[in-house]
Amino acid sequence: MPTEILMPALSPTMEEGTLAKWLVKEGDTVSSGDLLAEIETDKATMEFEAVDEGVVGKILVAEGTEGVKVNSPIAVLLEDGESADDIQTDTTPKPREASSHAEPAEASEPTAPAGGYGRGEEPAKEAKAPAAPASGTGERIFASPLARRIAKDRGLDLAQIKGTGPKGRIVKADVESAQPQAAAEKPAAAAPVSAPAATGPTAQQVVAMYEGRAYEEIKLDGMRKTIGARLTEAKQTIPHFYLRRDIRLDALLDFRKTLNAQLEGRGVKLSVNDFIIKACALALQQVPKANAVWAGDRILQLKPSDVAVAVAIEGGLFTPVLKDAEMKSLSALSAEMKDLATRARDRKLAPHEYQGGSFAISNLGMFGIDNFDAVINPPHGAILAVGAGVKKPVVGKDDQIEVATIMSVTLSVDHRVIDGALGAELLNAIKDNLENPVAMLA
Repeated sequence: MPTEILMPALSPTMEEGTLAKWLVKEGDTVSSGDLLAEIETDKATMEFEAVDEGVVGKILVAEGTEGVKVNSPIAVLLEDGESADDIQTDTTPKPREASSHAEPAEASEPTAPAGGYGRGEEPAKEAKAPAAPASGTGERIFASPLARRIAKDRGLDLAQIKGTGPKGRIVKADVESAQPQAAAEKPAAAAPVSAPAATGPTAQQVVAMYEGRAYEEIKLDGMRKTIGARLTEAKQTIPHFYLRRDIRLDALLDFRKTLNAQLEGRGVKLSVNDFIIKACALALQQVPKANAVWAGDRILQLKPSDVAVAVAIEGGLFTPVLKDAEMKSLSALSAEMKDLATRARDRKLAPHEYQGGSFAISNLGMFGIDNFDAVINPPHGAILAVGAGVKKPVVGKDDQIEVATIMSVTLSVDHRVIDGALGAELLNAIKDNLENPVAMLA
C-alpha cells in the first residue's frame, strides 16, 4: 500500500510550518536518509529526510505553502510494484511506523506514525490488534512497543509521561528520560494565562485609515508572527521592572587589547560582547537565586549559566543559547558565539540551540544606541540591554575630572522571579565583573 509522508514536527512546540522547497519531484526514487524537502518553522529552515525507500508517487502540498499542520500528508511514497492508480483507490490511510532504524513492532501492538510517514489502511477484517490501553481519565495511551517494555521494566506509569512522537505518541526517548518518582508524582500543569483582549483597531480598520495613501503591504512570515505573539504576551503578562547602571570600561578595553595581541595569529579576536557574556554567566553563579525562570506554577532555579544572546537577522531575531557559559574560556565563548550567529543568520540553528536559558543579553551598542529597555523573553527571569561605550567626563581619584569610557546598561527583570534587591545584587555583580576583567579569569 502507498505510504503517506507526513509534515514533520521539527521542534517540541511546532504545530505548523511552511513547506519552503521540495528537493525531489514525482517519479524520483528515494532511500532512507535522502533529503526530501526544506521545512520553514517560525525560527529556522530545516531539511527533512526520508526514513523509508520508494518512489515519490504524488506531491500533495506545493512548495511555498504556509500553515501546513504537523502530521498532515504532504506527499505519497510508492513501493515496488505500486503505481499512481493505487493512490487513487487507497482512500482510507492508516498510519504506520516507517523508520528503518525503529524497533520492530510486536504483533499484538497497534502502530502509529513515526518520522513523518503514514501507511495505507489494511482491510478491516485483518485489523486484529487490540485497542491501546487507557489512562485513569479514560484517554487512550499511544506508545511504541519498545517504550512499553522499558516502562514496564522500570515501573513507570505511561499515563504520567508526555509523548514527543507524532500526535503525542510516547517513544523510547520519552521513557528513558523519565524518572519513576517524577513520573508518578508530577503535579498538574498550571492553566495557561489568558492574554488580555486586544483593544486597538482591527486590521480592516487600519487599512481603511490609509486608503488613498501609497504603501507596500508586507506579508507576515512565521518568524514575525511568533515575535509579535511572544512580545505581546511578554508585555501583557510579565511584570517588568528596570534597573540601570553605568559601567566603566577602561580596564576591560586595555585587558582586551592585551589578550588580542597574545591571541593574534590563532584566528581569535575577542569582542566586548564576549566579556559581557562571561561577566553575566559568572554573576548568575555569584547570585544563584537570580539564575531562575518562571514556570507558571513554580520557579525553576538553574544550576548552570545558560546565557542567550540576541542576534539580529533579516526579518527578525534569534536568541541562541550559550550553555554552561560560566565554565568556558573567553576564546571558547567567542568562537561559539560567532558560529551560532552565523548559522542564525542562515536560519540553520536547531531548536535546542535557541530554546532554554535563564538570562538574555541584547546589545545595541554597536548601532550607536546609548541605552534602551529590552523586553524579557519568556520564560527568562531577566535580560540585560547593553548600550554603546561612550567617552564621558567622570569624577576620578581625588575628585579630579577625567575622561573615561562609560557603558550604560539596563536590566529588565521579571518581578515574579526576581525581587528588586536581588536584581540589584545581580546587576552589581555584572558591573564588578566587567570593571575587574582580570578577576574573571581566576
